[in-house]
Amino acid sequence: MLEALQVFLFDYTFRTVALGAAALGAVAGALGCFAVLRRQSLLGDAIAHAALPGIGLAFLLTGSRATPVLVLGAALAGWIGTLAVMGIVRGARLPEDTALGIVLSVFFGFGLVILTFVQRLPLASQAGLETFLWGQAATLMAADVQMIIIVGAGALALLALFWKEFKVLSFDGAFAASLGMPVRRVEFLLTSLLVVAIVLGLQTVGVVLMSALVVAPAAAARQWVDSLGLMVLLAAALGALAGVVGVGFSSAGSGIPTGPVIVLVASAIVGISLLAAPGRGLLAELVRQRRVGRRIRADAVLADLYALAMQHEDRRYGHPVATLRTMRHGEVGIERSLETLAEQGWARELKPGSWGLTPEGEKRARTRFLDQDAEHP
Repeated sequence: MLEALQVFLFDYTFRTVALGAAALGAVAGALGCFAVLRRQSLLGDAIAHAALPGIGLAFLLTGSRATPVLVLGAALAGWIGTLAVMGIVRGARLPEDTALGIVLSVFFGFGLVILTFVQRLPLASQAGLETFLWGQAATLMAADVQMIIIVGAGALALLALFWKEFKVLSFDGAFAASLGMPVRRVEFLLTSLLVVAIVLGLQTVGVVLMSALVVAPAAAARQWVDSLGLMVLLAAALGALAGVVGVGFSSAGSGIPTGPVIVLVASAIVGISLLAAPGRGLLAELVRQRRVGRRIRADAVLADLYALAMQHEDRRYGHPVATLRTMRHGEVGIERSLETLAEQGWARELKPGSWGLTPEGEKRARTRFLDQDAEHP
């Protein structure tokens, strides 16, 4: 632990890449919450792939491999791709997933053609553009990190400024329209912020994997909290954590690409959240199902004890466990159900292997099962 902290504090390269990945993860995680809530997770994938031709065209027009120039080209292409998706959905009236598939494949194919053409040019400066496909976080410089932080902070500031509008739009677009809100403009602004988050990460994570960094932290955060504000904060924290841990794992191994490792860490966080989140996790759901099952079985045994008690003048008459098991057609777990009833104070063991109702149990059974008979005559 101390060694890792020392590396983070004193290793310039690691610190630079880790800070850049953390800032990127925080911005992508926060903005990705709205894509997840609006069921537009694939939009991030389409924007990332649509940004690829912008990188090639920016280089062809300027001859520069400066990161701000290439990011600006990627942003313009991603923005055009977003407009294309919206236009196809509204104009051609095709489903959104179909429009996303069309834009993703067409723009990505066009981008690959441009990159292939660029790589064949007799220029030394064109080398390395293909790294935007998979990302190359190790090439991040201090200026790149500053750009990520400044642009990302601006995107988050706009998110805070239009928080109310984004919130209403994400949960009920029809209600937002009824309030007189300019839904299309707000939707365009929100999508533009998502474009910003994605193009910022192309150098670090790459076109192919960037959408995962947008979706994964938000999907993980959704499992833990119910409040949108807490979800955005938690998603930002998880995105930053995935970035730092991914860079740490990548630097610890020789030749391990940083971008894919960051995505794998984010995916692991999603897996842990799906499994262990107390509200929606699979383990919590399993516990709830077992608890409900025990309650249902205990109620069935309570009904059997009540039915047997009605056949005797002495309502406290003990009934063998074997009789109860026969009434349940040999069902296992009768003893556990009796213990549950005893914990509730509704049944007690009168003598070894013989059970009867308590006064509270008889009252509970009469109230519960007579009410059910009244509902279903």
